[in-house]
Amino acid sequence: MGAFTYNAVRFLMGSLSLVPVVLLLERRNKKTENRKQKTEKSNLRLTWVVGVMGGLMVFFAANLQQFGIVLSDSPSSASEAGFITGMYIIFVPILGLFLGRRVRPLIWISAMLAFGGLALITTEGGISYFSLAHLLVLICAIFWAAHILLIDRYVNNIRPISFVAVQFLVCGALSLITALIFEDISLQGIQDGIWVLLYGGIIASGIAYTLQAIGQKYVEPALAAIIFSMEALFAAFSEALFLGETMTLQKYIGGAIIFTGILLAQYNKKKPKPGSSPRT
Repeated sequence: MGAFTYNAVRFLMGSLSLVPVVLLLERRNKKTENRKQKTEKSNLRLTWVVGVMGGLMVFFAANLQQFGIVLSDSPSSASEAGFITGMYIIFVPILGLFLGRRVRPLIWISAMLAFGGLALITTEGGISYFSLAHLLVLICAIFWAAHILLIDRYVNNIRPISFVAVQFLVCGALSLITALIFEDISLQGIQDGIWVLLYGGIIASGIAYTLQAIGQKYVEPALAAIIFSMEALFAAFSEALFLGETMTLQKYIGGAIIFTGILLAQYNKKKPKPGSSPRT
């Protein structure tokens, strides 16, 4: 499959997997009191608007990342892409500053620790040069950072599960249109990769992104980005478990550094006021 075909099927699957959950929640919402109907309609409208925005961001981020991997002539293109994509750990607090969000000094330290750990896990062979492929993945990281900040901005005013479903619908539709233009869609290719698509669509998309949207209600965006850096550690463990790869000492050290950064970011001298949000 081409990159657009894969993302089209994957994200449309992710959207479809959430339809039963959305319909169940809509039935429950209809039973709410009449005075809440205006607010519910307003939230639904905003959910669609933010969902379209999120879908555009995921479309560019996911496809730029895959194209970066495909175009790279490096034997370690996947690990290099993982490292460069992980730069959203740094981009999130930087972009947050432009949006007027204050970032605690400890978060900056934690972000640098997490980024350093990420480097140890993903670039054992090093990056010998910076190419167009790397640039595409770097732009992808900016879109992922913007996506985290988008969720942070609106998560308390939208319906998280409906948002994720709309987001995937938009991303999947755009990927399908682009695939029809630039790629030869093979039904046999889709059939051969059905298990990968099911995992990517339902587990890695439908479930994981929904948990992100719900979890970010209680976690500041810079800390969320630091926690997401654990993805690299889980990838290394998965390689060892399922693909027979060896977990080197460098990867263990990198994982320990990332985990240290996460624990450090959780420390806050100021205790939240009684009744305040856990994010304050």
